[in-house]
Amino acid sequence: MKNEHTPRIEIHYCTQCRFILRANWIAQELLMTFNDKIGELALVPSSGGEFTIFCNGIEIFSRKREGRFPESKELKQLIRDEIDPDGSLGHSDE
Repeated sequence: MKNEHTPRIEIHYCTQCRFILRANWIAQELLMTFNDKIGELALVPSSGGEFTIFCNGIEIFSRKREGRFPESKELKQLIRDEIDPDGSLGHSDE
């Protein structure tokens, strides 16, 4: 049973655009950074050029809205602000 206090991250990626490699890389970065803070991380196949990151149902980043892909450090900061505002990202991502 899922603990209501553990965050769920979703990465929606366009299969037609072959964004799966980027989605996998982002997932790996998030799991390494937030290894004990993330309850679930899901890769969600989509279409239409989508590359959107959600945390607990809240849109954190959208490629379509921003006109670009997220930088790793930027995305980690956005996720951290949502799930652990006082947490550290480590020396390489602060």
